[in-house]
Amino acid sequence: MSLSSDLSDLTIAQLNPDGSVPVPTAPDAAANAAAAALQREAQFEALKAKVDDLQEILAKPLNEILADRDKFKEAMAAWDAFGAMWMLSQRAMKRVALDLAAKQGVSEDEVVARAMAYANQVLNAQEEDLGGTVAPAQLAHIARHKPFLRKQFR
Repeated sequence: MSLSSDLSDLTIAQLNPDGSVPVPTAPDAAANAAAAALQREAQFEALKAKVDDLQEILAKPLNEILADRDKFKEAMAAWDAFGAMWMLSQRAMKRVALDLAAKQGVSEDEVVARAMAYANQVLNAQEEDLGGTVAPAQLAHIARHKPFLRKQFR
């Protein structure tokens, strides 16, 4: 490096109003401060979006907020009833399968193993419909939940 290039990078510090010399900040400190400022700005924007969402909800009249809550409660009650119906039908079908299997000398463990094998066929093969017993709409629904269902049918 030449002396002239070293001098061109030199900056002259301006004295503080009290006459003291300011302490220069390291270049990486300035970069860290800029990165921290950007992070704070992003956090601020995220919080602002949340506040805006809450303001939108709170701007509604109370009767609309309560109506939305009532609709949610109705939907939850419908899903709860559907779950109960589904569980009952599954238990009834399992009882039928176990009764028929017992008449043929097939153990409960073998029935469960076969059921698990069938479930895994649906989860791991494209368009497996168990001999037409699973409708296309049901297959699409199962496909949307495959990662969750795979955990259940191990």
